[in-house]
Amino acid sequence: MTQDPFSLASAARFWLRLGLVSFGGPAGQIGLLHAELVERRRWLSERRFLHALNYCMLLPGPEATQLATYLGWLMHGLGGALIAGGLFLLPSVLVLLSLSAIYALWGQLPVLVAVFWALKPAVLGIVLQATWRLGRRTLHNPALVLIAAAACLALSVARVPYPALILATALVGWIGGRLRPALFQAPSRAVASATPNATPGATPPGAALHGDDTPTPAHARFHWRRFGLTLLGGGVALGLPLALLSLAGGWNGQLATMARFFTKVALISFGGAYAVLPYVAQGAVESFGWLEAGQMVDGLALGETTPGPLIMVVAFVGFMGGWNGSGTLSAGVVAALVVVWFTFLPSFLFILAGGPLVEASREDLRVGAPLTAITAAVVGVILSLALYLAGPALAPAGTLDGGAVAVLLAAVALLGRGLGALPVIGIATVVGLGRWWLTAAG
Repeated sequence: MTQDPFSLASAARFWLRLGLVSFGGPAGQIGLLHAELVERRRWLSERRFLHALNYCMLLPGPEATQLATYLGWLMHGLGGALIAGGLFLLPSVLVLLSLSAIYALWGQLPVLVAVFWALKPAVLGIVLQATWRLGRRTLHNPALVLIAAAACLALSVARVPYPALILATALVGWIGGRLRPALFQAPSRAVASATPNATPGATPPGAALHGDDTPTPAHARFHWRRFGLTLLGGGVALGLPLALLSLAGGWNGQLATMARFFTKVALISFGGAYAVLPYVAQGAVESFGWLEAGQMVDGLALGETTPGPLIMVVAFVGFMGGWNGSGTLSAGVVAALVVVWFTFLPSFLFILAGGPLVEASREDLRVGAPLTAITAAVVGVILSLALYLAGPALAPAGTLDGGAVAVLLAAVALLGRGLGALPVIGIATVVGLGRWWLTAAG
C-alpha cells in the first residue's frame, strides 16, 4: 500500500527528521525548510513560502520554528501546527536537558573546566561576528548607527530594561519615519541569503500542493469564532499552568517567577536569540540569581552545539536555576520544562491566531520605520551581549588570560573565512582538551 506523501503521518516523520538536523541557526534552518518543502517535496510554492516567511520575520520569537509551525498549520491545521512546531523543538529540548544534567553533575571536572575555558572565548567570537554581519546589513546611514550605539550604551551602562528600550526605539522610529522617512526605509529582507536558491515569484517544475493559485484550505480561513477560541485556548494554556505553579510554590516562588519572566522574554524577543539574551542574563543572573555569569556563557556554548533555535538556551537557564536552588536533577528538569513552555507557547499562538489573517492578505508584509529602528537597535543589543560575555570569557580569574584572547582571535579569524559556528565550537573543544592533557601530563 502506497503511503500518501501529504498525510499527517508522513509530515510528522518529516518534521522529526528535520528537528534532528536543524543546525546552523535561523538562516540554515530556513534554507533547509525551503530546500525540503519547496524544491524537493513541492508541498508549497516559492511565493507561498516567502509569504509565510515574511510574516514570521515580523514576529518576536524564533522565526524558523514559527515558520515550521506555520507551514505545518497550513498543510494540516491545528494538529499539523502542534506536530511541526513540537517536533522541530523536541530534539533540541532533549539534547540540551541531557547536556545540562552532565554540566551540573560533572561541570567542575578538570577536563570539562578546560573545555569550557576554550568554549567561552569561541562563543564570544561568534557573538562578535554576528554583530558585524548584522550591522553591515542593516546600519545603512548615520542615524541607524547612532541608534545602535545608544542601544548598546543603554543596556551595558545605563542598565535600561530591554522592554523599555524596545518601546523607546519603536517610538524613535515612528517619529523619525515621519520627519525623515528616507533614513528609516526598511532594509531588504534579503530572503535569498536565508534561502540561497530562492527566486521570488518562481515555482519549481510540477504542481505544488499549495501553489500560487491554490485556494486557501478551509481550516486556514479566518473566522471570528475560531479566532476567539484560539485566543481563549491560548489564555488557558498560559494562565492555568501559571495558577497551578503559584498555588504550589507561591506567586513569588521560583517556578511562577520563571513562568512570568520567560513569557515576557517571548513577547519581546525581536531580532533573534542574541538580541534578547542580554535581557535574559540581566534577569536570570543579576535580578534573580538563578545562575552565575560564567554559567550563562557555558550555557550559550552548549546551545550552539544543539539543533533547533539558539533561544533554547533558556532551557539551560531554567535547569541551572532549579539545580542551584535544590541540588536535584528533578528540580532542574521541571524548571527547564516550565521555561520552555512559557517561552515557546506564544510563538504557537501568534501562528494559530494570525495565520488566517496572513493567508487572507496574500500580500507581502512590509517592515515600517519603527521596526527598522528596532533592527538597528538590535545590533547594539548584541554588542552589549559581547561586552557582557567578555569578562567571564577573557578574564575568568579576574585578570586577562592570554590563551583565552588567542582563542578569541582565532575564532574570529575562522568565522571571517566562512567557517560555521558549529565547526568553530568543535575546534575550541579540541583546544580545551589539549590544554587539559598538557596540564595533566605536566
